Amino acid sequence: MTDDAPLLIQREGSVVRLILNRSKAGNAINIELAKALMEAAIACDEDPEVRCVVLTGAGRMFCAGGDVRLFASAGDRIPQLLKELTSYLHSAISRLARMEKPLVTIVNGPAAGAGFSLALLGDIALASPDASFTLAYGKLGLSPDGGATWLLPRLIGLRCAQELMLTDPTLPAATAADLGLVTSVFDAETLSAEADQLIERLSRSAVCAWGRTRELLLGAYGASLESHLEAEARMIARAGRSAESREGIAAFVERRPSDFISSAAGG
Repeated sequence: MTDDAPLLIQREGSVVRLILNRSKAGNAINIELAKALMEAAIACDEDPEVRCVVLTGAGRMFCAGGDVRLFASAGDRIPQLLKELTSYLHSAISRLARMEKPLVTIVNGPAAGAGFSLALLGDIALASPDASFTLAYGKLGLSPDGGATWLLPRLIGLRCAQELMLTDPTLPAATAADLGLVTSVFDAETLSAEADQLIERLSRSAVCAWGRTRELLLGAYGASLESHLEAEARMIARAGRSAESREGIAAFVERRPSDFISSAAGG
């Protein structure tokens, strides 16, 4: 992986960091970046050794959204371009959302358009005070993509989502945290250390159980109470068959810390 690749992939033990790497273009998403993100998401999803995934941006921005200069160059072919771009991007988002391991987003700067959705996608979203959030689609005469219309109502409610989408304010990091768009805001001096501690804790936790929890949360809004209760019953029974569950229960009874990494390695 070269430093000029559109996406940098850094492996640190069981943690994979995905770094959007078009800093001169504000990490705007073009075909190459969208495809690279899709391929990386599939690889993380399929690799049993990966226990936590981190998504962030290089440079001063998190992600400016779609590459508007690319849109302008497409001319009358823009519908085809947008379909190709969203095919890769949406595949990446779906796999990052549905993989078994947790996703942490570190929003190091402004997030706009599809970058807004990528920032919100993390199970835990950490932001720097330099981060800001704007949808920006209306300025381009476009409707949202990247899962924005699915994510926002679930995070902040339909009424607030409607207001944000139609009025399109630029939200500072503190306001985004107050609304529930991000989990926490840390100053530049502590963000990296706080993120590292969280990532280490998550990577050593019950990753398979978190994967099942993620699946249940994704399905909650489209299910009746009874069908979701049945899904919970089946999922917890499935979890109970795992080595991870045996380790967690034994550790609790024996009053010792759980070693989920060794239990996973041992099957």
